[in-house]
Amino acid sequence: MHLVKLDLSKNRLQQLPLDFGRLVNLQHLDLLNNRLVTLPVSFAQLKNLKWLDLKDNPLDPVLAKVAGDCLDEKQCKQAAVKVLQHMKAIQSEQDRQRQRKLQAEREMEKKREAEQRAKEAQERELRKREKAEEKERRRREYDAQKAAKQEMEKKTKKETVHTRKPASGSRPPQPPRHKHSWSRSVLRVLLFVLLCVICTLAACKLTDLQRQPLCVSVNTLYEDVLAALQNHKTLQNMLQQNSQQ
Repeated sequence: MHLVKLDLSKNRLQQLPLDFGRLVNLQHLDLLNNRLVTLPVSFAQLKNLKWLDLKDNPLDPVLAKVAGDCLDEKQCKQAAVKVLQHMKAIQSEQDRQRQRKLQAEREMEKKREAEQRAKEAQERELRKREKAEEKERRRREYDAQKAAKQEMEKKTKKETVHTRKPASGSRPPQPPRHKHSWSRSVLRVLLFVLLCVICTLAACKLTDLQRQPLCVSVNTLYEDVLAALQNHKTLQNMLQQNSQQ
């Protein structure tokens, strides 16, 4: 907009457009006798404004004091300068408030993000702890099942051993096998020797072999043994009679 001079006096205006500051080339502005209370913040952008008349408006007391009376050319020029400074101050304050608000919103957003991260970390930690507890529970169950299985195997093995073990007192304890075998072998040898002696005596007594030197010796030994046994028996009888007397 290349508008330089604008006369809006006596139009009963209650407010100016919010984007009134787009008239950046405006130098002369007459707002006499309207119903204005405040000016839009964008008014601070009228950096080329040289002349301003705000008389006969129900202005905000602060703004009215800044604008003055504009009774002559000098006062109207001063009004333009002072009102621009005032609106720039208002704009700066609003900018600072906006910045503070944005900063507060950013901090609030950061706080929410931090709380969200803390909540997520807590949830992760909780899931991790629950997972560890579940793992520990399964391990204990596995250990318990394994121990029960081992105990069952031991019990089964023990019962099997008791079943195979002979009942106490059912029969006398058997001698060691090697000792039993040795005794049986000695008995067999003695029986064999006795059988041989009997056969030899029978052959030497009842057959024609009795005149052979071996049989003569056997018969002589046999008769000597019989005589010794008879003498031993006679001696026992004598001793027995003496003991009775």
